[in-house]
Amino acid sequence: MCSTCGCSETESHHHGDSERLINIEADLLAKNNSYATENRAYFKQHHIFTLNFVSSPGAGKTSLLVETIKQLKNQLSIAVIEGDQQTEHDAERIRATGIPALQINTGKGCHLDAHGIGHAIKELQPKDNSLLAIENVGNLVCPASFDLGEAHKVVVLSVTEGDDKPLKYPDMFYAADLMIINKIDLLPYVDFDLERCINYAKQVNPAIMIIQLSVTTGDNLIEWTNWLTRVR
Repeated sequence: MCSTCGCSETESHHHGDSERLINIEADLLAKNNSYATENRAYFKQHHIFTLNFVSSPGAGKTSLLVETIKQLKNQLSIAVIEGDQQTEHDAERIRATGIPALQINTGKGCHLDAHGIGHAIKELQPKDNSLLAIENVGNLVCPASFDLGEAHKVVVLSVTEGDDKPLKYPDMFYAADLMIINKIDLLPYVDFDLERCINYAKQVNPAIMIIQLSVTTGDNLIEWTNWLTRVR
């Protein structure tokens, strides 16, 4: 069983075990939602615009944040919370831009939770009227269910992944307000049907917004930064 969210790593064939797992998950989600409500109230009070970035490992979340910071750090105050099972590598990349970043290592945990974010806020002390970016653990399953108090979930999908990801992981794409399709510069070299991916995402979540970009080349990055400054 996942030590954080109660999800089973192996299939259970016992009715009693299944009921216990459901009850554990329901209790965890209820507690998490309570902490998320507290976080959201804090963000509202201090006018902190908070985004929860989610994706598979390697989709380019950290690279996107680094480039976003470079584009916007002279216009607004930014702070970052990094979530990984181990290491401070991503937080170090963020700090190299001159922006404060706090690393949360979850160990065996497969996602960040609202209680941990609450503690991180107290330590990081993001400024009023700022942007707080939370980079979740690379995982398209559990983070979908755990509200952190953010204004929006942003799911990052790279073209090096399958174009059917929105159908395979519908809860995540349903929970997200924005899908960023990253690494579009690699489209000529990979088997990824862009139109099909977009259709699948719209099938799961008709209201989802979609931005196609390449962090590496900078293609369409302005569309992302314009969205961010417009909605905050």
